[in-house]
Amino acid sequence: MNMALLIVRLVVGPLFAGHGAQKLFGWFGGHGLQGTGGFFEGIGFRPGYAFALLAGAGELIGGLLLACGLFTPAAALLYAAVLASAIAAVHWTRGLWNQDGGIEFPLVLATTAFAVAAIGPGRYSLDNAFGIDWHGLWWALGAVGLGALGGLASLLPGRRPPAEQERHLREAA
Repeated sequence: MNMALLIVRLVVGPLFAGHGAQKLFGWFGGHGLQGTGGFFEGIGFRPGYAFALLAGAGELIGGLLLACGLFTPAAALLYAAVLASAIAAVHWTRGLWNQDGGIEFPLVLATTAFAVAAIGPGRYSLDNAFGIDWHGLWWALGAVGLGALGGLASLLPGRRPPAEQERHLREAA
């Protein structure tokens, strides 16, 4: 099981961190803070630049923490915050499947972070090396619950009416 957890962490963590690097630095074909901030403004997150910075930092830090197996519940919290916001703001109205822009992919990522926080990062992790024993069902539920609340709270300030957001999303696609 320890090797399986390491493989999950080393695949999912860097990919999530890569999404953050796309938003923050424009790496891996991303649009950087200016482009991502403009997109965020267009879907109702104001100020878009600040929300792009928060989302990018959450993805980058959460992904790196998960990959290293360090402060694993904090990684799950960051995943839940970013993904709850994305699901609610963009994916929810598009159904389940990813090919339609639905919730499938962000839900799988959030579930993976929850599972690793519940099971623990395994023997081959920095949490284990430092003797940090922060895992279990309650750690995972707490982290994902707080993260989801934080992510959903990001929807409150300066949001556009739903009809205007949907129109912008259609134009962007």
